[in-house]
Amino acid sequence: MTPKLYYDQVVFESQTYLVASTDDGLAFVGSPNAGLEELQRFYPTADLVLDQHKNRTVMCQLKHYLEGNGDLSAVKLDITGTPFQEAVWDVLRGIPFGSVVTYQDIADKLGRPRAAQAVGNAVGKNPVLIVVPCHRVVSKSKQGSGYRGGMLMKEWLIAHEQNVAK
Repeated sequence: MTPKLYYDQVVFESQTYLVASTDDGLAFVGSPNAGLEELQRFYPTADLVLDQHKNRTVMCQLKHYLEGNGDLSAVKLDITGTPFQEAVWDVLRGIPFGSVVTYQDIADKLGRPRAAQAVGNAVGKNPVLIVVPCHRVVSKSKQGSGYRGGMLMKEWLIAHEQNVAK
């Protein structure tokens, strides 16, 4: 059966983020100003339906988070990946707000200390930017190491959370 994804856009500080969900939860948060093409790369066979009501709650939660007033840990997700990817994404959701960890930290937590590169690949396949906080992961040297939303967004999110957490 072809999955049905309901999508809409949320605008924050002149950046547009595409948000998509199924009937069971949030499935996608896109890069700033990326558009439908990015969503279609993640879900090439999905039936995409523009729906301004289906995502209203999560869009408000996302906007509140970006304004420094929200917590996204309770957002219900509907994402699937390999068992390893899903394990990595679960660890990402457990990284405390305002903190950063390394790919190696995640590999160690999973009991796979030689899998830091595989962790990086799984982080890169995360379909739900911000909500599954892959921006909180940095390289061992503590420098940014790439981000689907762009390094400016990653750096902004880390600084934003650290300022709010103070």
